[in-house]
Amino acid sequence: MTTWGFIGSGNIGTTVARLAVAAGHDVVLSNSRGAETLADVVDDLGPHATAATAAEAARDGDVVVTIPLRNYAQVPREELRGKIVIDTMNYHPQRDGNIAELDNESTTSPALLAAHLPESKVVKGFNNIFFQHLAALPRITGAGTAAPLRSRATTTRRRRSSLSSLTRSATTRLTSAPSRGGGALSLTQPPTASCMP
Repeated sequence: MTTWGFIGSGNIGTTVARLAVAAGHDVVLSNSRGAETLADVVDDLGPHATAATAAEAARDGDVVVTIPLRNYAQVPREELRGKIVIDTMNYHPQRDGNIAELDNESTTSPALLAAHLPESKVVKGFNNIFFQHLAALPRITGAGTAAPLRSRATTTRRRRSSLSSLTRSATTRLTSAPSRGGGALSLTQPPTASCMP
């Protein structure tokens, strides 16, 4: 059974954690206000959920970073060394303040996190879907929903099956796609994903 650590437990983080628990995984939630503030969420998620500090959540499993982008530099480095980190963050200047490198388009938000975590494999995901849709649309059979994934790390391809099981049944798997630039995590069918060049 996989353990997923969540750095941030807002709408997206809690929704993905709920999907992970439903798929039989353990989750460790954290936020900036302290583990005790997550008691109600942990109780709601059940025995496969615990609350901890961000460093503990980072250490205990594969990690989903789901915090306001302005706080990316607070993500623990050492605990994430060598790990896949799923980045759900989006840049909202009205919330995050202006970040010059993003305003002048000299970099991207996942590149900021990747530069902060040079020994981690940063994958962009779950950032382009409304949290209520993420909660409502996964299905085991029938028409599917897809969540694009992007990464510069070619070694990430080896571990993508674990990512797919986060949101779907054990039968869902990720396969490489011949296209460049991005792929999709299907919540019902074997999805495809490719790494950025």
